[in-house]
Amino acid sequence: MATDIKETAHSVDAASVIGLVPNRPRLLALGEPTHGEDALLELRNDLFRQLVEQEGYRTIAIESDCLKGLVVDDYVTSGTGSLDDAMAHGISHDWGAFAGNRELVRWMRDYNDGRPASEQLRFAGFDGPLEITAAASPRQSLTALHGYLSARVDADLLPCTADALDRLLGTDDRWTEPAAMMEPSRSTGRSAEAGELRVLADDLAALLHEQVPHLLAASTAEEWERARLYARTATGLLRYHHWMADTSPARLTRLVSVRDQMMARNLLALANRGPVFVHAHNGHLQREKSSMRMGGDRLEWWSAGALVNARLGADYAFVATALGTIRHHGVDTPPPDTVEGMLYALPQQSSVVDPGELATTFGDTLPAPRVSPWFGYASLDPAHLRAIDGIVFVKDVTQS
Repeated sequence: MATDIKETAHSVDAASVIGLVPNRPRLLALGEPTHGEDALLELRNDLFRQLVEQEGYRTIAIESDCLKGLVVDDYVTSGTGSLDDAMAHGISHDWGAFAGNRELVRWMRDYNDGRPASEQLRFAGFDGPLEITAAASPRQSLTALHGYLSARVDADLLPCTADALDRLLGTDDRWTEPAAMMEPSRSTGRSAEAGELRVLADDLAALLHEQVPHLLAASTAEEWERARLYARTATGLLRYHHWMADTSPARLTRLVSVRDQMMARNLLALANRGPVFVHAHNGHLQREKSSMRMGGDRLEWWSAGALVNARLGADYAFVATALGTIRHHGVDTPPPDTVEGMLYALPQQSSVVDPGELATTFGDTLPAPRVSPWFGYASLDPAHLRAIDGIVFVKDVTQS
C-alpha cells in the first residue's frame, strides 16, 4: 500500500491542490486537525500566496470572529491602525498572537499597498463572536445595523429607536456571563428583553431586505455588505443566547449547530464576491456530520462545510490536513494500520494525496481511526475519505 501512495503523492502547492478538483471552486477550504501550530499556519500562508498569484483568489477567511475581522480587513486594505492593533483587536480566540497569523496580515498589507481596490486582497473572519465559555453581547451588531438603516430610511419604518435598543440590551456583562455556558439559569437569553430583541432584530433584518433597491443606491458596496453581516450576526447571536438559556437535552447540540450555521451564512456571503480560500478546523469544513463529546454527551451536527456544500455543490472544495506527529503534545508516530500511519511512510515532510485513490486502495475494509492521545488533535476519520477532495499530510509538526 505504501508504494501505491508514494506513486500518487505530490508536493504541497496550489497546482497540486487545485488539480484534485474539477473546477476552480468559489470556496476552497483547507482544514486543520489542531489549532495554534505555526508549521500549519505557514503552510496555509504559502498556499494562499500561490492561490493569489496563480489562481486569482483575493480573499482569505479564517476561523475567527466575523466582526473583529473587519479591523484586520480595514488594516490590510487601507492601512487603518497598525499591525499590532490589527493582531490585538482583529483576531479572536487569542490567535492574533500566533506568528503565522501575524505574517499573513503583514504580507497582505504589503501586497495591497499601492494597488487599486479591485486588485486588493481581503481578510475575513467567518466565525460568530463566540468563545468556548461565552458569547458576545449583540450590542455591536444590533446598533450598527440600526445605525445603517436609520441613516437611509424613513424613521417611521424603523421598529424601534436607538434608545430603546440600548435600554433592552442593558449592560454587556449580562450577555457575556461565563457561567451561563454550564448553567442555563445564568443566561439572559430567554429574558423578556432578549425575546423582544429577537423580534426587533428580525424586523431590522427584514427591513434591510425590503429596502434593497433603495439601500443599494444609497450605499457603497462595502456599506451594504457590512450591513448584511451585522444583520446575520445580530440574529445569530440572539438565537445562540436563546439556546444558552435552554434546559432541554438538545441544548449543547443546538449551540454547536447555531455556531456552524452562522459560519455557513458568512461563507456563502463571502463566496458572492469572488473565490475565497478558507482555513479552519477540519470539523467545521467537512461534508460529513461533525461530532464531539461535551459535558459527557456525544453531539452530532451538520458542519459549516456540509451546509455550504449543500448550497454550492461543485463550487465548494474541502482539503483536509492530517498529521503524523506533534511530539510536544504527546502525539507520537502513528500506528502503521491507520491512514496517518500509512501516509507517514511517505518520504516527504509534506504531501498532497488524493483521498479517492486511498479509499480505492483500502476497498471495503477501511482502517480503524487513529486514537488521539491529546484532546487538542482530531485524527482523520477513514469513513470520510470519499467526501474529501484532497489530503494535505504533514509528517512531523515541531514546536515553534
